[in-house]
Amino acid sequence: MGEEGETLVVKQAAGQQSDTDEVKFGTSRADRPTSYNLADFPVLTGEEEDWRFTPLHRLAGLHLPDGDDALLTGAAPKVSVTEVDGVTIETVGRDDKRLGSFMIPDDRTSAAAWASFSQATVITVADNLEIDTPITVSVEGNSTDPAAQHIYVAVGANTHVNLVINQTGKAIVSQNIEFAIGEGANVNVTSVQAWDDETVHIGSQQASLGKDSTFKHVVITYGGSLVRLTPITRFAGEGATTNMYGLYFADAGQHLEHRIFIDHSTNNCTSDALYKGALQGQGARTVWVGDVLIRGNTSGTDSYEKNENLLLSEGAQADSIPNLEIETGIIDSGGHASSVGRFDEQQLFYLMARGIPEPVARKLIVRGFLNEIIQKIGIEEVEASVTEVMEDEIAGLEL
Repeated sequence: MGEEGETLVVKQAAGQQSDTDEVKFGTSRADRPTSYNLADFPVLTGEEEDWRFTPLHRLAGLHLPDGDDALLTGAAPKVSVTEVDGVTIETVGRDDKRLGSFMIPDDRTSAAAWASFSQATVITVADNLEIDTPITVSVEGNSTDPAAQHIYVAVGANTHVNLVINQTGKAIVSQNIEFAIGEGANVNVTSVQAWDDETVHIGSQQASLGKDSTFKHVVITYGGSLVRLTPITRFAGEGATTNMYGLYFADAGQHLEHRIFIDHSTNNCTSDALYKGALQGQGARTVWVGDVLIRGNTSGTDSYEKNENLLLSEGAQADSIPNLEIETGIIDSGGHASSVGRFDEQQLFYLMARGIPEPVARKLIVRGFLNEIIQKIGIEEVEASVTEVMEDEIAGLEL
């Protein structure tokens, strides 16, 4: 629909009579409540659309099932940051005005983390920098007492920087991370969840993008008993671009859940999302939900999201739900896709027809499937580390 058609529809809608001022069906991502107040999010029952795939009994109390008077009082994972010129690291109290300046909790676990943390780590990168060395944020857990954590990252205008978040050790943690991206900045974030087997990690990673900025967010998840991440990108200025990529590998008994949200509320912004998952073993479970919202007051939007899942054994289950909401006809393009399945038989036939034994051919297919995301990380040492982990996973496959 062109601009004239869009204007006509708006005029027609304005002239129509309605018995109510507003009709909402509760299915839009835009309708989700946001609040700093924990009491605004009822105790979870598991029947909520946003939680129907998540086994609440495995959350280890991070959702505060006993009511709003409880808090997460355990020791938060230790945070350490590599020292780089132009980068400052602070430990601040919860009353610091930077915290929550654009991030508002949008579910009970995020609100529980907000209500519970006492100190936060603030990382500030100055304006107009070209930082070649990746900044590494090490998050190391050493406790299984339910805890809350808050990290705030601010990147100045026109700065280019790579940021790596390595999450290791054992923890039961609800975590909020904010990324404030300045105008014209180019920021590459890779978040690696390499937790110990007993870890339960619920995380919200929210980014606000300034005018003409570029933000790449890569999620790599293979550790932990249950990991549920909600990466969110919001456009605060025109001409911004986000690329949201993810790779997850679930073994027997693991629950790995990723729910992305890209909120196109500003003109001429671009987004691309690609997540890939591989699953093996009895009870391996992954969930991917992609929400892209293109609001009615925008134009010039270009957006695409895709999720692919490779089932490597019996007993594994993957759920994939791409959601695309378009409230305007004035867009450049928008689309979504997802798939869940076993090996591509044509690829397998091609390799075997050239003399490659079937088990080797299957592992080659898995390797190629995973490498598409690994190559998007763009940080050589991180790509090498993730490749080594995935090679170990592939070597142990019985195909």
